[in-house]
Amino acid sequence: MEPWQPTPPHRLVTLRALVNRLFPADDHPAGWEAGLDTFLPRILAGDAAALAPLVETGLGLLDHETCARHAGGPSCGVSFHDLAEGEQDVLIEELLAGDARAEWGVTDPEEFLRTVVRLGAQGFWGDPGNGGNRDGVSWRLVGYRERPDGAPWPAPEPDPPAVTDWEAVAGHYDAVVVGSGAGGGVAACVLAEAGHRVLLVERGTWLTPAGLRADHLRGQRRVAVHGDYDPTAGPPAEGNPRVAAGQEGEEIVHPADHRWSNNAMTLGGGTRVYGAQAWRFCPEDFRMASVYGVPEGSSLADWPLTYEELAPHYERAEWEIGVSGDPRGNAFAGPRARPYPMPPVRANAVAAPLARGAEELGLSTSPVPLLINSTAYNGRGGCVGCAACVGFGCPGDFKNDTRNTVIPRALATGRCDVVTGVRAEHLVTDSGGRVVAVALATSREGGVERRQVRARAFLLGAGAIETARLLLNSPSAREPGGLGNNHDQVGRHLQGHGYAGAHALFDEVVQDCVGPGPSIACNDFRHHNPGVVGGGMLANDFVPTPLQAYQTLLSLGQIPSWGTAAIRGLRELYPRLAMVTGPVHEVPSPESRVTLAPHVKDAFGTPVARLSGRPHPSDLGGKRLLAERAESWLRASGARAVFPFGTVRATTPSAGQHQAGTCRMGDDPATSVTDPWGRVWGHANVRVVDASLHVTNGGVNPVLTILALAYRVAGRAAEELA
Repeated sequence: MEPWQPTPPHRLVTLRALVNRLFPADDHPAGWEAGLDTFLPRILAGDAAALAPLVETGLGLLDHETCARHAGGPSCGVSFHDLAEGEQDVLIEELLAGDARAEWGVTDPEEFLRTVVRLGAQGFWGDPGNGGNRDGVSWRLVGYRERPDGAPWPAPEPDPPAVTDWEAVAGHYDAVVVGSGAGGGVAACVLAEAGHRVLLVERGTWLTPAGLRADHLRGQRRVAVHGDYDPTAGPPAEGNPRVAAGQEGEEIVHPADHRWSNNAMTLGGGTRVYGAQAWRFCPEDFRMASVYGVPEGSSLADWPLTYEELAPHYERAEWEIGVSGDPRGNAFAGPRARPYPMPPVRANAVAAPLARGAEELGLSTSPVPLLINSTAYNGRGGCVGCAACVGFGCPGDFKNDTRNTVIPRALATGRCDVVTGVRAEHLVTDSGGRVVAVALATSREGGVERRQVRARAFLLGAGAIETARLLLNSPSAREPGGLGNNHDQVGRHLQGHGYAGAHALFDEVVQDCVGPGPSIACNDFRHHNPGVVGGGMLANDFVPTPLQAYQTLLSLGQIPSWGTAAIRGLRELYPRLAMVTGPVHEVPSPESRVTLAPHVKDAFGTPVARLSGRPHPSDLGGKRLLAERAESWLRASGARAVFPFGTVRATTPSAGQHQAGTCRMGDDPATSVTDPWGRVWGHANVRVVDASLHVTNGGVNPVLTILALAYRVAGRAAEELA
């Protein structure tokens, strides 16, 4: 791909002059020399190609404006780069304020300048691998380091293991597992180790740790918020639409849009890029309706199983996958038979002041349990404390995902075939409505190839949106609205987690870039808060990237978007910035749901998911509670300025983080999709093994519950297949 060049080429000189005033030199190179000379032409020819015409036109009009202001006419031959630096700054400020004297026509000078500022900031504050931060110059300015000095960095696996070729897939298996994330990966392992022949189907590719490098523009977490680039661990925009249905109508959206509700799609699913917080749900989480009643308009219900029934499976997940932590201090921890297999990871610098603040307020705290090796475990080393964890793959392979734990065990049996780049389009039923096969599709040599694979059992772990979509795309004469959907329950009760909390600025240094970051948590507000249904956990957050910190401080009004003050401000405030936040226990709504959009299809011609509804208004009480408690905690910890967030009701379904609930389990087919063992009602050989099963989603990260349920559901399936 050829780098972008403006027409005429001399406009590149104007761009250089502009960039070097937006990111000026101090005791460091200016933006152009720091790497934006490489980044901007490349990005404007690639990911941001749609913005190239705006930038090109804007550069010409900037020179035109310069002439109009400084030489008395538009053909004076004076360009922006000819002005003194102070004059350039004044012109930028006035244009950003909407004061344009020359005729800009349809091009908005403010939009043009803000576009260059945004793209420039992405390059300048982003990772060196994208070319805009040459040799990490901006990282050194703020003190950010990806890993502690001198920390060992073991070489990850050079290539993924060989997967089964499309032509080599057998026509029949004991079980087909769709999706290789937390639920599907565990299910494949349990079944294969029980002696069954398994096909594990993954629509993404098998990315190595190196393939999931810390790309600060395309990391899963950043894409979910900002949406400027296709995610590394997700599907590309091309051929992967969804439909977002809101109050103003329907709109086709793509994976970089937050309304798409992106989940990682690669072997290992979300476990490849998750933050790995490994909380157990507490006993109250399984009986929310009994504790609180059912708010009007909600579908709040009790689970058909208890904490005590799931506890042995929690323990199995903690020890087989690997969790580091210490449950002491967790006010809502349920009974447990064994401790965690590893001690907590090392603490970030903010833990000490937060511990002092919690003691002053009388709050109980505990370390954050993490699916990360704090010591050598299961044949892999312990975390070295790198600062790029959530949203990225672990370069040292210390994060425990299904790709490096249970899936290798499944492969080692010789009874598990893994196919990647393959989609499950629908489940195939016979004349009596029994599921007998799954229809698969893959792209090959520019076309689409399809085949059906028969099996005795089918376990679905594609995520709450895609599992519901698969069932809805599998109608039969007996179930015309989709498999298991005669009671119109498939796809309903879609939920995730809204977050609330507070940012804070300290006088002391509280960010030492020791990762992963989450070090201290307070669980005192999980339940029994007056006037609130549920609540949530609060903890300090992951180490922010410089680009995240820039965007946060800009949104808080603490730094300008450009100029010397922006760079010096971030340099001063990055080490003093902290955040305490947590997920709010959402009250499910039957109107927040996944349906099909028959008129919109993916690259394979299959109707895509349509997302509609919004979280229940009861959640606002929990959000306000967590924001208030986070503010109090940070102030007691010595913060000089605190900025609460998250107290506004969302207008779209809450599925971007921790999507769950669309195939909820229950005791009654009229109000649920599966029985307490994950079997789809009316289909004893079809089970769900992902968070679609969740009746409620807890006030904590739900991945450990997904893992535990998968062990439970797949274990029963293995017994019934024997």
